[in-house]
Amino acid sequence: MTMTEHSFILTLSCADRPGIVHAVSGFLFERGANILDSAQFGDRYTGEFFMRVHFQQIGGDPGEDKLRGDFGALADTFGMRWQLHDANVKPRVLIMVSKIGHCLNDLLFRHRTDQLPIEIAAIVSNHKDFYQLAASYNIPFHHFPLAAGAGDAAKAAQEAKIIEIIDAENIDLVVLARYMQILSPALCRKLEGRAINIHHSFLPSFKGAKPYYQAFDRGVKLIGATAHYVTGDLDEGPIIEQEVERVDHGMDPDQLTAIGRDVECVTLARAVKWHVEHRIVLNGHKTVVFK
Repeated sequence: MTMTEHSFILTLSCADRPGIVHAVSGFLFERGANILDSAQFGDRYTGEFFMRVHFQQIGGDPGEDKLRGDFGALADTFGMRWQLHDANVKPRVLIMVSKIGHCLNDLLFRHRTDQLPIEIAAIVSNHKDFYQLAASYNIPFHHFPLAAGAGDAAKAAQEAKIIEIIDAENIDLVVLARYMQILSPALCRKLEGRAINIHHSFLPSFKGAKPYYQAFDRGVKLIGATAHYVTGDLDEGPIIEQEVERVDHGMDPDQLTAIGRDVECVTLARAVKWHVEHRIVLNGHKTVVFK
C-alpha cells in the first residue's frame, strides 16, 4: 500500500431488503474506492442483514469525515446501524488479569510477534503476580487490590481507578484474561460491545475452585472454552468463539488443566483478533463473525 492509499473497514446491519449490496458498492465506487474484501449474511430467522466491507481509496481520498457524512445519509435510507474504521489504526487494548496468567502471557507474545494487530496500552490486576511479566514487555502495570469479601464501596472505588485508565488511555477494547472479579452493572454498560471475557466451558458446568479437577472427578470426555462479550448477565453475553478438546480416562487433573488452558488461550486470541479486525457484528444476543 502506498502512502496515498487509505484503507477502511465498514460494518453494518439493518432489515434485509433488495438493493443493499448494490447501494453500498455503488457508494464506494463513486468515491474512488476499491473493495478488497466483502462478506454479507442475511438471517432468515430475524430478517436482519449484516455486511463487512474492507476497501481502499485509490481514486482520490475524500477523507474519513467526508466518508462518514456521506455514508450517514445513505445509511439513514436503509435504517442501518453501522461503523467505519480506519484499517491502519491499531485498537488500544487494556488487559485485566488476576492470579492465573496463561491467557495474559499468550496475548503478550502474540502482540510482540505481530500476530495481533493491537496496541496494549496497560495491564490491570487485583494482584501483583504479573508485574514483572508486564515489565518484560515494557507495558504499564497497574495494581488495584480488592480484598476478599470487599463491600460495594470498595469495589466502586477500585472500578473508578480502572475507568480512569480506560478513559486516560483511550481504550478501545478491554480483555478479561482470567480476571476473577465480577464487573459492576455500570461498568458493563460503559464497556458494552468492547469487553471480552474467557471462561472454561464444561458439560456439566463446574463452578468455583479447580474446575478441571471437578471435571476429572466426573469423567468428562470434552473440555473447552468460550469467549464472549461482557454483559451484566454473568457469562451470558454474546458468544464470539468456542473451542473444545477431547480428553479421556487416562489423563490426570493436571493434564486436563494444561489442555484446558491451551484451549482458553487459543479461543481468547481468536476472539480478540476478530474483534480488532472488525469482523464481529452483534445480532441480538448472538454474533455474526465474518472470518
